[in-house]
Amino acid sequence: MAIASKPERDASRATDLRTSAGLWGLVLVQALAGGYFLWEILASLFGLPPVPLQWQAREIVELAATLGLILGAILSVRLALRASHATARADAARRLTAGEFTAIVKDYFAGLGLTEAEREVAWYIVKGFPISEIARLRGTAEGTVRVQSTSIYRKAGVSGKAQLVSLIVEDLLL
Repeated sequence: MAIASKPERDASRATDLRTSAGLWGLVLVQALAGGYFLWEILASLFGLPPVPLQWQAREIVELAATLGLILGAILSVRLALRASHATARADAARRLTAGEFTAIVKDYFAGLGLTEAEREVAWYIVKGFPISEIARLRGTAEGTVRVQSTSIYRKAGVSGKAQLVSLIVEDLLL
């Protein structure tokens, strides 16, 4: 797991505080609007005095309640997506700790759209073999391995071995 720098941690905390304040503000608006509408229903059912609001104020309350519901729905979807992403990462971490590193890396390579030959070369790259050794082990020319390596790096969006290994470690472990 990567250790975040102090500025990164501070920025994350500030974002968390803004998100938390916005969430609680939304909950407060929804609770107040819900309380008002509940009182109106109970007042009409049991003959209690209604809250005296002019029609303009009532429209503002209804607008706030509507906006609160819409924003609540949007926030719910956003939180559900975050939870789904966190669940996927937790599942990958669980699989790693359960000894399924090879299966996870195979899935990762398949997700990049690597051919079978590229996957084999990618494994050798991850293991740290030089191009000449990969070519010897596979019984191919070094030029072929270079072309396959370039294709792997392009598909992964990196420029070399170190970045590929770093990307794999970052995507799988963090």
